[in-house]
Amino acid sequence: MTQPIITLRNVTKRYGTHTILKNINLTLESGKFYTLLGPSGCGKTTILRAIAGFMSVSEGDVLFAGQRINEVPANKRNVNTVFQDYALFPHLTVAENVAFGLTLKKVAKAEIAERVAKALKLVQLAGYGDRAISELSGGQQQRIAIARAIVMAPKVLLLDEPLSALDAKLRRQMQYELRDLQQRLGITFLFVTHDQEEALAMSDEIFVMNQGEVLQSGSPVDIYDEPINHFVADFIGESNILPAKMIEDFQVAFGGHQFECADAGIPDNEPVEVVIRPEDLTLTTLDQAKLTVTIDTQLFRGDYYEIAATDTLGNDWLIHSVNPAEDGETIGITFRPQDLHVMRFGEKEAEFDARLETYEELEDDGVDET
Repeated sequence: MTQPIITLRNVTKRYGTHTILKNINLTLESGKFYTLLGPSGCGKTTILRAIAGFMSVSEGDVLFAGQRINEVPANKRNVNTVFQDYALFPHLTVAENVAFGLTLKKVAKAEIAERVAKALKLVQLAGYGDRAISELSGGQQQRIAIARAIVMAPKVLLLDEPLSALDAKLRRQMQYELRDLQQRLGITFLFVTHDQEEALAMSDEIFVMNQGEVLQSGSPVDIYDEPINHFVADFIGESNILPAKMIEDFQVAFGGHQFECADAGIPDNEPVEVVIRPEDLTLTTLDQAKLTVTIDTQLFRGDYYEIAATDTLGNDWLIHSVNPAEDGETIGITFRPQDLHVMRFGEKEAEFDARLETYEELEDDGVDET
């Protein structure tokens, strides 16, 4: 088994009586793109600072390639950070900014020139070395900040919301460029964002955080399709979250009806919540409906209609459909068993993972996927 490049083991951080991080455990493998995702103030940047060595932890250990580095100063750790504001020096040229760390380490001038040229080429800014920072666009400045980090040949690159100052179109372009750069470099990226779409698009693995805790980790598909609790389901994309009851394995009741689902391992008749993504709902005729709803309003989003509706019990529904509906119309909706995801109240990630294994073993016999 490959040695993890970064491990946080039971890491807690307190400022006085205020706990910022609560018993964080996470592992980063070499050569992958990881994202810390959560709302402002949840502890994402604090984790970055602990790994970079910009602050000490109150409890627990930070390990680099299996070695404890709690007391290792920031300049001795083989990691580099790209800050939210880029922290470029306006009085230095592009090349001088990129070379800054190498100059401090007294690397030979010829080697500096070679490494700076290579770094600028990697971020698609070859030939920009003599320009002033003030002459660059926001996207170009962001690339220079990345070049300054990668020129030091770190094993891990930490990125603290580096795209937040960019406009929407440039931000999307830079997502592609960052992902491509990470794959070409083959080093570990740990990216901080509160943007769910950004995390889903770029990451090999996401750590979803709230109030100083990692609530769930996994691939973007796992996080989106199998959220562990109400917060994750609501924070990651659009969701319909409804009160429900788990009747038995593969049978759940909500909206006044009982439905086949893909979940098992939950005690019979336990109160739960059901998540259905808007794109998994299909408008249909009343005679084909699993539930009926009344259309409240709709917005045209370009490639789909975003429809708000209400069912007979007063539950709100959000539906994404390529076909429009009429305001005030009563219409049917339908879905497949695998489109329903059942969430237990207060379930921990280890319990959730064990339950996933249970029903994945059972679902071939228990669920009809047509």
